[in-house]
Amino acid sequence: MAKIKHHNFLNTVHEVFSDAKEAGVLHLYAGGTSFSGRTIKVNGKELYHFGTTGYLGLEQDLRLKRAAMQAIEHYGTQFPLSKSYISNPLYGELEQLVTRMYNAPIIITKNSTLGHLGVIPSAVDDQDVIVLDHQVHWSVQNAAKMLKTRSVPIEMIRHNNLGMLEEKIKKYRDSKRHIWYMADGIYSMYGDYAPVNDLMVLASKYPQLRLYFDDVHGMSWVGKNGTGYVLDQLGKLPENVLLFGTLSKTFGASGAVLACSNPEMYDKIKTFGGPLTFSAQLEPASVAAAIASAKIHLSPEIYQFQEDLRQRIDYFNNCLMETDLPLIDHNESPVFYIGTGMPKTGYNFVNRLMQEGFYVNLGIFPAVPVKNTGVRITISRHNQPEEIKGLVEAMTHHFPKALEETHTSAERVFHAFKLNPKVREEPKKPKNMIVEVKESINQMDKATWNRYLGGQGVYDWEGLKFLETVFQGNEKKEHNWLFRYVIIKDDFGVPVLVTFMTLSLWKDDMLADAQVSKGVEEERKSNPYHLSSTVLSIGCLFTEGDHLYWDASHDRADQALFVFLELMEKKELEFGAKMTVLRDFPEKTDWNKPLYGSGFLRVRMPRSSTVDLQGIHTMEAYMAQLSARNRRHFRKDIQAYFKTSQVKVISKGTPIQLLQFKSLFGEVQSRNLGLNTFPFPDVLFEQMNESILWEFIVLTPIGESERILGVMFCYNNSGQVYVPAFVGMDYGFLDKYGTYRQLLYRTIERALELGAPKIDFGMTAAFEKRKLGARVHEKYAYLQTRDNFILELLGVMEGQH
Repeated sequence: MAKIKHHNFLNTVHEVFSDAKEAGVLHLYAGGTSFSGRTIKVNGKELYHFGTTGYLGLEQDLRLKRAAMQAIEHYGTQFPLSKSYISNPLYGELEQLVTRMYNAPIIITKNSTLGHLGVIPSAVDDQDVIVLDHQVHWSVQNAAKMLKTRSVPIEMIRHNNLGMLEEKIKKYRDSKRHIWYMADGIYSMYGDYAPVNDLMVLASKYPQLRLYFDDVHGMSWVGKNGTGYVLDQLGKLPENVLLFGTLSKTFGASGAVLACSNPEMYDKIKTFGGPLTFSAQLEPASVAAAIASAKIHLSPEIYQFQEDLRQRIDYFNNCLMETDLPLIDHNESPVFYIGTGMPKTGYNFVNRLMQEGFYVNLGIFPAVPVKNTGVRITISRHNQPEEIKGLVEAMTHHFPKALEETHTSAERVFHAFKLNPKVREEPKKPKNMIVEVKESINQMDKATWNRYLGGQGVYDWEGLKFLETVFQGNEKKEHNWLFRYVIIKDDFGVPVLVTFMTLSLWKDDMLADAQVSKGVEEERKSNPYHLSSTVLSIGCLFTEGDHLYWDASHDRADQALFVFLELMEKKELEFGAKMTVLRDFPEKTDWNKPLYGSGFLRVRMPRSSTVDLQGIHTMEAYMAQLSARNRRHFRKDIQAYFKTSQVKVISKGTPIQLLQFKSLFGEVQSRNLGLNTFPFPDVLFEQMNESILWEFIVLTPIGESERILGVMFCYNNSGQVYVPAFVGMDYGFLDKYGTYRQLLYRTIERALELGAPKIDFGMTAAFEKRKLGARVHEKYAYLQTRDNFILELLGVMEGQH
């Protein structure tokens, strides 16, 4: 398979958000002329509010409101001057109060995002390394990535995996000054905690370890003076810890706070912290509201507020314990997450709850993996017991209905989150559909298979028989593929969907930039299977083209689609695959919306190329129909090399030639990190050499027929399509003989000789193929992963090599 280009992250997020917006659960506007915190008006309807991050309800406290209004009257709506020059008159009092809260030196920032952008580049030296928890907030990751320009290495570990963290510490302890681990105190989606005490034990074992916590979701509702979860665990702030809290969210005002007890570090950040220096300072109203809130935090009243919230959290937990709802993490934070698995189930569930009078948040990519979509519920002091109970009753009633309407089940949701289902469900057979899954192409009727999927690529019946022979029974695991053949029929036995899938080992960086692959390959010199995963894919790594027959006109087409997706999910679970890939779709497809709703992300693949030879019988006739520009290209860049080289078609090579073929393909494969797959087994070339379906177009210098410059490996698919599957070349003579362009030309020439009506030219070098008259097609793949770790890790690695 040709390289799948690393997808544009922002484009992917845009498509996911657009889908959610269309479903009516994202980018909403609150209505009404006032706001109490207990309810929120959406689309003209008053809903109980279970989506706030103001857990203590201080944003509605009269003391904060009055302080803000008085500040505007005295000082105006803003104080338009950098804080580096002079702070507005209220700042001094706020800083004194917050310093008392933390009992440590503090820095007030405009917000936590700008705070991270200012603090991280100041705190981390060029001799340091950063290790990110892969669920740490985006604002921390974004700020950390800025240090790539200073060549600071950035690593990533799986969520709360201290074993992986210790491995990274050992990796860098002899070469780096400090090792920064960056994590959230309370994670904003699932409400789970950082293992603070275990991290401090690790820090005592490795003095180079520095801890950077973003605890904005732990602020106010827990801890002495409401200073948050992390400081509550620590007791006092050590010098090897930087701690971010917030004056927004639960604090009820605006801004963020950094606490730092290391005097040298504090002075470095305070003196010049990038955005801390150049950004506008907090508005007088925000500072005044924060002062009023800080006074509450320094009074016994904060503990009564915390207890009021605790009672509500405990009540909600108790109510949930009486249900079979998939609560993803049971904890004592005010953040709860009910999994729905597929996005479309989440959309349906959120809309149902809004119709019942409850507002909740949707948790969606990139905050969570697409397949881990769910409902994020937050509890605040505004919520009363009767509406908390009402929400649980509404969820219990509507959750199974949302599952049924979106063609899924509770068991599938639990599996998506790696949880044991509370209730085992009997497998349901699809109504009016017959599903057949075969383990070998030999179990499929040859005529039937070729009727639906023959005549393209290397996956007609004979081609798949060849591939099964090659990719089974080999020594290395990457050379052994499991094949499955799927036919979904209506109750009359008429096929609605036909495809084949493979389970095989992929290099994770096949989705990444070539520079990332270059760095990963260095690691693979000592660990060949570093960053590799078992993938379930339609088609296989050897084939390209439309691997899926689907009768969109059939009255059960949509049902067949969802039956197939459920089958893929079951096979992924059965085989233990880490990713599912549906590939080679055109830009516009009826599958796009169902696949997004089912937890797949769309990524752009390299463009494919085909040549239509219908009605053309000679090379002269073919060249005549090219544009004048392309004919000039032929004369200058291809025909000019005919005098120095010659071509021949070999159906069976000698042992020496076969060794050269393997070597030349290996040279292309090892150089082309944009096609970063595991090498094919040697048996492939031997089986090609014995098969009547394969032949080799070989380019040699004139007078040196034994020295091979390049070879095109070509498959003849039932006389319906000619397939140059891949190429081997001697890079030392690539420019001297125009090897690649010559082989493209000779492939067209050979297809005409055989009377083939079409050439499937594959997915690489579309620009070169277009100049020889190929038609170029946009292609997309859809990916579904168990988690975001690999995609985020590869994103972190970009620009580091």
